[in-house]
Amino acid sequence: MRLLTFASLQVKNLGASKDFYEKKLGFEIGDTNPQACVFKYNRGEASFAIRTPLESLEGKELGIGVALWFAVDKNVDELKEEFTINGITTAGPIIDTPFGKAFHVKDPDGYKLTFLNAK
Repeated sequence: MRLLTFASLQVKNLGASKDFYEKKLGFEIGDTNPQACVFKYNRGEASFAIRTPLESLEGKELGIGVALWFAVDKNVDELKEEFTINGITTAGPIIDTPFGKAFHVKDPDGYKLTFLNAK
């Protein structure tokens, strides 16, 4: 990952989401507290957080219309294969976008994460 200024996603189960991002996707934990987990990757160049809800999420569908894009140095074909080995189901094939070659995964709450080899 190269650049993401900051984002914070509200999640239904902080522990399960933390495990997904850390153990399956390989994000590095930067800081934690009982309400949030901040991730850093590639020596802090990309940073974002997952957190407990700021309001009730009961009956709400999360992730709809939300996508985070991460520019990656690793070849997306190789990264997608690594994610598949880690048990992650990708959301569709590798595609060519106006920004470069990319693929998508969804986190446990339905947030779409896009991994991109930028042009």
